[in-house]
Amino acid sequence: LSREPLDHILGYREFYGRRFNISKDVLSPRPETEGLAAEALRVLKPVDRPDILDLGTGSGAIIITLLAERAEARGLAVDLSLKALDVAKANAQRHDVSGRLGFESGSWFDPVSGMFDLIVSNPPYISDEAMTRLEPEVQNFDPALALSGGRDGLDPYGLIIQGAPGFLRPRGWLMFEIGFDQGEAVAGMMRARGFESVRILQDLAGHDRIVTGMKSEK
Repeated sequence: LSREPLDHILGYREFYGRRFNISKDVLSPRPETEGLAAEALRVLKPVDRPDILDLGTGSGAIIITLLAERAEARGLAVDLSLKALDVAKANAQRHDVSGRLGFESGSWFDPVSGMFDLIVSNPPYISDEAMTRLEPEVQNFDPALALSGGRDGLDPYGLIIQGAPGFLRPRGWLMFEIGFDQGEAVAGMMRARGFESVRILQDLAGHDRIVTGMKSEK
């Protein structure tokens, strides 16, 4: 009756066939994000022992899913929120990937070192104006830190796209979830930064939802 989502009441959400604990400190994983995990697994098929970086990990649903599906993969999960990292660490233990997953607190690449085969992120992407029009189920129960992407919702994408080449191996992939109207803008930023094979993929409802691109071999 108070518009609190059922997953918040229960304290968990199903994602890619697994149960993930959530709290008021993390964005509850959405079904649309399963497409991001599926595409990540597809591009990583030819890579032996992939190293994966998840920026803005939240509950850890994406990186934990990838490590659970690829038993030899290793990962690093980054989030600005220490409370979010506590949730992600508990989920990593639940799904038995803690030994292959590191955690760092900080803003985007600030705490990151090393090189990766995939950088994946579902960053905050809601514009300042749209933040005022969110449904109560989102506005009152999901953390603003995980939602607000600045004036046009694109600020996090610009920061990640600029920094990503310095942390990607040749032919490594950068992959985002996006808002339904942000595909062309994010794809354009990636092409301008030199990424190749840039694609915009749709979710099951037919909305633009994922943008991927590959770092060149040079």
